[in-house]
Amino acid sequence: MTFRILICDPLSEDGVKPLYEAEDVEIIDTPGMEFDVLKQKLANADAAIVRSQTTMTRELIEAAPNLKVIGRAGVGVDNIDLDAATENGVIVVNAPDGNTMSTAEHTMAMLMALARNIPQAYNLLRNGRWERKAMVGVELKDKTLGIIGLGRIGKEVARRAKGQRMDVIAYDPFLTKEKAEKIGIEYGGVEDVLKAADFLTVHTPLMKETHHLIDREALKLMKPSARVLNCARGGIIDEEALYEALKEKRIAGAALDVFENEPAVGHKLLELDEVIATPHLGASTVEAQENVAVDVSEDILHILRGGTAKHPVNVRAVSPEVMEQLEPYFELAEKLGPFLSNLTKGVLEKITIHYAGELVQRDTLPLTRCTVKGILKLHLGSRINDVNAFMAAKDKGIVVDENKSTVSRGFTNLITVEIKTNEETRTVAGTLLNGLGPRIVKLDQYSVDVQPTGHLVVIRHHDKPGAIGKVGNLFAEAGVNIATMQVGRKGEGGHAVMVLSVDRPLEDACLEKLRGMEEIRQAHRLEL
Repeated sequence: MTFRILICDPLSEDGVKPLYEAEDVEIIDTPGMEFDVLKQKLANADAAIVRSQTTMTRELIEAAPNLKVIGRAGVGVDNIDLDAATENGVIVVNAPDGNTMSTAEHTMAMLMALARNIPQAYNLLRNGRWERKAMVGVELKDKTLGIIGLGRIGKEVARRAKGQRMDVIAYDPFLTKEKAEKIGIEYGGVEDVLKAADFLTVHTPLMKETHHLIDREALKLMKPSARVLNCARGGIIDEEALYEALKEKRIAGAALDVFENEPAVGHKLLELDEVIATPHLGASTVEAQENVAVDVSEDILHILRGGTAKHPVNVRAVSPEVMEQLEPYFELAEKLGPFLSNLTKGVLEKITIHYAGELVQRDTLPLTRCTVKGILKLHLGSRINDVNAFMAAKDKGIVVDENKSTVSRGFTNLITVEIKTNEETRTVAGTLLNGLGPRIVKLDQYSVDVQPTGHLVVIRHHDKPGAIGKVGNLFAEAGVNIATMQVGRKGEGGHAVMVLSVDRPLEDACLEKLRGMEEIRQAHRLEL
């Protein structure tokens, strides 16, 4: 059997060599095709490889009945409609490790160039000016590098910085003080890193929680002599806030390889002498281009020949029989984890999912995967999916456990999720109610009945007369309508929980007033 593989974007020749050498493969190498031509070519393709230029839309995927796999020669898959691929039984693979070294090295190159004013000095020299005094830089030795995001790339940057005899302090939602000590760096919260850093580099995914993570308030915490770098994703740093801080001399410089909107030709940050920049070159090395192409090529061949992928990004469609059994539970499974994770302090160490009742007789692994995905997406963004959730948990040192019991405490089925961190252990249990859908029926030791959707406020409070009334009055003053309220307690006068669904998100000021009440122990807002 011969497999037809469509190469949609320019790739390293050495990287796709495994495909050209395969006897059971026919290559269609036509980068830069117009949409209609691409659609026509895909109709008979078994696989397609893209980089960032080609967008694999639902229309293209659905027009390719023979398509079995799409390979992304790189990390991001935002140019591939993952839902459409999964629905059509098309596996998507990428190359998450291929550009780790190139991006880490580019970060260090930018760090050194920023410290020693190398681009500025070169430009002056080209214009006939020998300006030694104006181009005095700083040494890296004994300076502190702050790293926000200690994944694969962040760790490589930390190793290189230590080689330059720098001190390193890092924050990552999965980093603990003990883990930091093992790799010889200091652990801190985001504010600790910002305050300590002489140089700050970010290596997080771009998602809702990290968009403009480095904003005006963050930049105000930094030293006037500090310099910031972004070789990760445009949008992590608020570029308007960065421009203002540089203009007002509140920070000393910036090195940018990525921008929120690219190409960034004519960006006003490029007008500042304190800024150096490159046009998104983090993965632009011969080796990285080759590595990502090799990884994807090998994965595609394994899949086409009936094997398993090394770096799958989605999952093969579940059989109709299995889907019919599990589909009602997927929404519940995906909501329980984020609900609890939003309430839990500390660094995640273990996730335990306990199944009871009818679910004991079924294959619950897809539900466990769905729960883990929901928890990790809070910290790692949309790149976490049904297939790579377990791999991501293992990479972060998180234990995932699953167990079953026939005892369901009066419910036909019950899913209980337990999250253990380095500070506490919390649990939440949920079930399906006929005609009403997913319901949270227990939070820690308190019985409740909560629909896990929309805008929620979860409160731990002292069970005292007037506590509920004060909360209601505060929300009324803030113009926030309470749709439902559930109160759970173990006994009169002790601790209790209150879960409210509201018509609009609670603003920061109202949340702080709530937390300041004498009766309130904890208060959290959730969006599910």
